[in-house]
Amino acid sequence: VQMSRNFQRVFFELDSATLDPSSKAALDENVALMNANTNIKVELQGHADERGTTDYNLALGQRRADAVRRYLTSQGTAPSRLSVVSYGEERPISGGDSESAWSQNRRAEFRITWGEGAAIRGTTE
Repeated sequence: VQMSRNFQRVFFELDSATLDPSSKAALDENVALMNANTNIKVELQGHADERGTTDYNLALGQRRADAVRRYLTSQGTAPSRLSVVSYGEERPISGGDSESAWSQNRRAEFRITWGEGAAIRGTTE
């Protein structure tokens, strides 16, 4: 079985920072990637859709990134390898005023900040 060489995005329900089973499955793949490549460090980026105030969405993005960090560290990833930032609604990956667009924007991204190799990619590249 060939392990994915790319980090997986994690998606969230509306107004939620709770990790559902599919989010945890994606994070388990990311943990395996971190464990296999102990030289890399990752920035966890929390995002929200455009609904809600800018301040609210920044706080929600922060809660989402924090939830991802807590899960990764609970699975053995060293906290020193993880940094957290929230972009709120400022960096959507899908435009439009529909649930299909909004659901793509409620997410956490993974950006490799140290030790990146050609064989591994974050979700923001």
